[in-house]
Amino acid sequence: MEGEYLFKDLSYKLVGLCMELHREYGRFHNERIYHKGLEEKLEGSRIEFKSKPRIAVYSKYSGKEIGYYEPDLLVDNKIIVELKVYPKIIRKHEIQLLEYLKTSEYELGYLFNFGLQSLYFRRVIFTNNNKLFMIKVKPK
Repeated sequence: MEGEYLFKDLSYKLVGLCMELHREYGRFHNERIYHKGLEEKLEGSRIEFKSKPRIAVYSKYSGKEIGYYEPDLLVDNKIIVELKVYPKIIRKHEIQLLEYLKTSEYELGYLFNFGLQSLYFRRVIFTNNNKLFMIKVKPK
C-alpha cells in the first residue's frame, strides 16, 4: 500500500495505458484485441502481469479454498483487471469484480469498458482487513 491510495503509482500507469489503448483502437474491436494490446503495453512498460491466472476463491466461513476464477489479467500480483467491450455501463460487471475481491486475497481491481466513446473504468477496493476468512487462510 502506498500511503492512503492503494497502489497509487501502478494504478496511474495502468489507467494511462488503457486510455492510450482506447485512443489507438477506438471502441469497436473484440475484447481479445484490447486484451492483447494491453499485454503489449504492460510488457513495453516493464510491468509484470499474468494473463488469465487462476485465482483462489476462499470460503467466507472456513477460509478453505473452494475454487478459483480467472480474471483477464493480474497486474504485478496486486491488481485484478477485468476488460469488457459493451456499448453501455453494466453494473453486474462491477458487482462481479467486487465479489472476486471479497473472496480472494486481492484488495484492488479495475474494470475497463472499451465499448464506449470514452474509456470507462471503475476502481473497486475491498481490503483484507474486511475479510474475516483471511485469518484462516494459510499463506502459500
